[in-house]
Amino acid sequence: MKARSFLLAVFAAVLLLLTTSLGLWWAMAQQSPLRLVDQPLVLPRAARFVPRDASLSLHWLADPVRIPAYAEAVAPVARRRQAREGTQQLRNGAFALAGLDFAEELADWIGPQISLSLFAKESDTAATGWVLALSSLDQDGAKRFLQRFWQTRSLAGTDLQISRYRGMGVISGRGALLGREPQPIATALIDGDLLLIASGREVLEQALDVSQLDALHQLGDDQLGNDLKRLGRGSALLTADPFAMQQWLGIPRSISERDDLVGLVAALEPKGGALDLDAVMRFRQPFVDSAKGANISSSLMRSAGGSASALAVLSSPSELLRQDNEDPIAQWLAPVLQETLQSLGEEGASAVVGLDAGPLLWKQGEEGWLLGTLSDQPGEDAVDADLQQKGLVRSVLPSDGTMLQVWTRLARQRQRGEQSLQAQLAVALERDAGQNWWGQTLDALTSRQDHSALEARSNQLQALQSEGAAPLAQQLALAQAPTRAQLQKWRPWSLIQSVAGRQLLPAVQELALAAGTDQEEGADQAGLSRLRLRAQLRFG
Repeated sequence: MKARSFLLAVFAAVLLLLTTSLGLWWAMAQQSPLRLVDQPLVLPRAARFVPRDASLSLHWLADPVRIPAYAEAVAPVARRRQAREGTQQLRNGAFALAGLDFAEELADWIGPQISLSLFAKESDTAATGWVLALSSLDQDGAKRFLQRFWQTRSLAGTDLQISRYRGMGVISGRGALLGREPQPIATALIDGDLLLIASGREVLEQALDVSQLDALHQLGDDQLGNDLKRLGRGSALLTADPFAMQQWLGIPRSISERDDLVGLVAALEPKGGALDLDAVMRFRQPFVDSAKGANISSSLMRSAGGSASALAVLSSPSELLRQDNEDPIAQWLAPVLQETLQSLGEEGASAVVGLDAGPLLWKQGEEGWLLGTLSDQPGEDAVDADLQQKGLVRSVLPSDGTMLQVWTRLARQRQRGEQSLQAQLAVALERDAGQNWWGQTLDALTSRQDHSALEARSNQLQALQSEGAAPLAQQLALAQAPTRAQLQKWRPWSLIQSVAGRQLLPAVQELALAAGTDQEEGADQAGLSRLRLRAQLRFG
């Protein structure tokens, strides 16, 4: 009996220890900054005050106080302090645009849900209207803020107007951070724990009006709710109409000025040292499904190799380049594709890409470009005819037991004071198991045997795939140098850096993009066509 009692006591002690350890681990896990991004994508309560016709809205669902800690936790050890400080400056700068000092006025009470809505200017001289909704951790935090906020501005000489509108107390006046030009501002406290701050009384009253009817605000938008279900998870939700897509997001006019464009819905989700974007563009007009050839594209990917600064998989390049193609993906990608071909200045690449019905794999590396196609797309005779018109001559070149088709041109060479003619290689073709591989150089063809060297780019594209769904038709992966070059051209990136008050490019490592018709179930509801976009920007 004594032995059994002793064993029971030991068992009880072990069970108590395990339970206590599990409880401590769970409590620590809940407080970990890594928990910030592990959540489904939902519309916050503040969406009731966001009109469906707002030009742009952003719902941030993660705790803004702990965001710098998350950035520090996922950054490489050598860059942790810079990551924390950079994220902190970006957060503080964003709130400063609304005349708010995050550290002094918000940090001790603000909750994890923040919503911002922007409204297009009514005229060139008018200011952009905005409404900022802040959740409070308790019933007193927002009240204390309002008292300090308006008391400080009243002491600075601001005339305050206090009234009631739709049963809500509204305070308005002019306010700004120290050293900034005072701007019209209005506030209203909803249920004690949701604070609305707007760029004027009229804008705030409009938000309060919208909240009264489900047909007017985002929380009652069934189409938006369906999009959120398809997007799944995220730490932020972005919506934009055509005006905002062009004016603030830098979307090309060829897309933003389409008559059938409805708008964009996007989810943002930090994943370790990367930021993922999953977006849906809505169109009223149906367009051609371009997802065919996904399995063949995968076969080309498995056969490719060699290090690459850029890797692209295109479903139908010749169709993309067709001048009368009104598909939104073609209108978006064709100018980029044409500019790239012109910058290469290579007749071989232009001929193959322009004639290929797809799919096509395009790799750009130190050895030059490499293109992978099906054995019959494009036809060799069609490519040969195009290259002959450009002054190239076709011949056969033995290489490692195989026969390569090569196209060359004669060029004058001066050596030791004497001129001579020498054949310069423009493109070489290697056939391999139902595939054709076109290379700018012979080294580009031989580099294909090193499959491991391409893993960095192929892993980028793999990260964009949705489980159980076909890959999106058009895909692109960029290494560090081309990623930074592209971001510098993107207008919103300049705005982000100005808000952060520092250069952010040194932290950028890779960018991957994919676009195609939305293939998920229910994507064609309400008679709308949907274009799916995915992107991943990796930092390090």
